[in-house]
Amino acid sequence: MGDRFIPKSRIPALGVAVGLAVFLVPCLAAAQNEWVTWGYDQQRTGWNRSENLLSKDNVSQLELKWKAQLSTSPREEVLSTLTAPLVASVNGPQGPVTRVFVVGSDNTVYAINSDTGEIAWQRQFPNTMTAPSRADYRCPNTQNATPVIDKDAGTIYVSMSDGKLRGLSLVDGRDRMPAADFTTPFARNWSLNLIDGVIYSSTARGCAETPTRFTSLDLKDPARRTVDFYTSAGVPPGSGKEDPSGAWGRGGLVLGPKGLYAQTADGPYDPGSGQLGETVVAVSLKNFRLVDSYTPPNWEYLNKKDLDIGAVSPVIFPFDKWTLVASVGKESAIALLDASNLGGADHHTPLYQSPRWGNDEEMLHDRGIWGSMATWQDSQGKRFLIMPMQGPPSKGAPKFKYSYGNAEQGSVMAFEVRRDPEKGKPMLDPVWISRDMHAPDPPVVANGVVYALQTGKNATETRSGGRIPTPNAVLYAFDAETGQQLYSSEKLIDSFTHFSEPVVAGGKVYVCTWDGKVYAFGLKK
Repeated sequence: MGDRFIPKSRIPALGVAVGLAVFLVPCLAAAQNEWVTWGYDQQRTGWNRSENLLSKDNVSQLELKWKAQLSTSPREEVLSTLTAPLVASVNGPQGPVTRVFVVGSDNTVYAINSDTGEIAWQRQFPNTMTAPSRADYRCPNTQNATPVIDKDAGTIYVSMSDGKLRGLSLVDGRDRMPAADFTTPFARNWSLNLIDGVIYSSTARGCAETPTRFTSLDLKDPARRTVDFYTSAGVPPGSGKEDPSGAWGRGGLVLGPKGLYAQTADGPYDPGSGQLGETVVAVSLKNFRLVDSYTPPNWEYLNKKDLDIGAVSPVIFPFDKWTLVASVGKESAIALLDASNLGGADHHTPLYQSPRWGNDEEMLHDRGIWGSMATWQDSQGKRFLIMPMQGPPSKGAPKFKYSYGNAEQGSVMAFEVRRDPEKGKPMLDPVWISRDMHAPDPPVVANGVVYALQTGKNATETRSGGRIPTPNAVLYAFDAETGQQLYSSEKLIDSFTHFSEPVVAGGKVYVCTWDGKVYAFGLKK
């Protein structure tokens, strides 16, 4: 498969100055009114800093501009029929055009005209291999990773169910590189990240009996060799854990000052032997050397209750004198970490630990945080963290400044990141909790507006939710400062969505659903 790296020692040091230089340059490069990777940028902030067409003043005027029915057929055991969308401008035959790119679970890549919903091109890459096990909703034997776009190269990179990485022209879908071995066929890897010509992804869930790992592929290497980092060394699939120490947050691997960061799931914790369960892991770029880690002090409790942090991707952002990593999981307690010294000398000490904001029931399904958070900064320099919550807020948590009624099914929560005047460290101040939302997906932010999807499914990843029928997906827009509802797409979306996010770029909001549709919402004329 590629070069194997399994950590055997405690965490070595890495030059922070070099890491900061690598971290800051991509932040600047990402300031564009497009959406070329999961979560908008390599830090997975979910914040389109360049959107200026949609605002708090006009977002109430959104309407459905088009919905495109794609040819990828939905299947009951495949809950993510389409990846989250990406948006990029392309120099077409008649001049610049904006296109929406999605990948179907049948390995079809679609490029859609953002103005009309018409398909500009599509390419399918059938997987003729036989899967090692029967498909189910956890391991559907399908493509899963949201692709990534390199605008400078005019290429979209996609990871397919045959384990191949492909690079296609944004203009016409033609091959821009030979297909390269990237991960195990039928394994489940997560959103691609592209940093300085290297593609990164995390593989998790233990599908196709694949050990959990991080993978990198340097596009400048003619041999297209991969490098792998294993987060559960010596723990083979089938050992009693479905996915020991897998990082299955939607954002995959996240860029920070020391390299790449991810959160791992339930699994044994023994860093000296390379077992990194329930841990925020930092590895160096390209060669995947373990450089830092943070493991919650209550990791044994999280393991026992299956409240793993691996269900969520961290989000990384600057604040005051720090670069912060915000970490949360199904337990619903947020840790703020120094990205350059994740857990202090003992690797267990955060800068700040919040109370539990939800999941009083300690349930592993239908409660807590799944997916990812978002962060943004207002014109006065105030920094906010936005979080999706499944289920009701915790009864013992501090109250929010603004609230909008009962939120028993779920909500979006917003916090201001502040400096504690007594401790001199970062802290969170609860600002608003949204209206009631059924199983919200990760929110995104653009021009003072928070966009979030009520998914219409539950965290057991089933459609029906048992005795209580689940609704269809609904797109909401909220005032990012107060949480006041500004827009709802009630009754406009025909199905539910799974493992996705709304995408905002160029004055439109795009949503993908299980029934193979892409929706575009824009302002009324």
